[in-house]
Amino acid sequence: MIVADVEALRGALLRNQRLLGLDLGEKTVGLALSDPGLSVASPVSTIKRTKFTADANALLKLAAERGVGGLVIGLPLNMDGSEGPRCQSTRQFAANLLKLKDFPILFWDERMSTLAVEREMIAHDLSRAKRDKVVDQAAAAFILQGVLDALARTKASTN
Repeated sequence: MIVADVEALRGALLRNQRLLGLDLGEKTVGLALSDPGLSVASPVSTIKRTKFTADANALLKLAAERGVGGLVIGLPLNMDGSEGPRCQSTRQFAANLLKLKDFPILFWDERMSTLAVEREMIAHDLSRAKRDKVVDQAAAAFILQGVLDALARTKASTN
């Protein structure tokens, strides 16, 4: 099911379930995983995209192995906040995935995530080759961390 906001996502998760963050690119899918306490996002891996079924099977296998209860998928909005063809593709990927496994899925604005991650890597003097290997999973962690931070803020405001 597609959830509307972080509170709905929190309500759909069982205790100690993790979230899997996805940065869907045309050639790769960057993956990041939360801890069971939903505080920290860590880059996990990158899947080279082939066909949907193979990509979905790899995601579902990782989700089953790591106790994932929900997905956060970066939504590539245009800079003005409108949705273009890449958003349609992302939404279709999620709809197709839901046909295989009913996860709560939250879309999260990913504008500038890759740029922010690349700037940080450059600041830490990572070579272009090293950046290319991990940028997608680091962007997925950046996206997922945004959701985790929002979850922490909403939890703190209700206590």
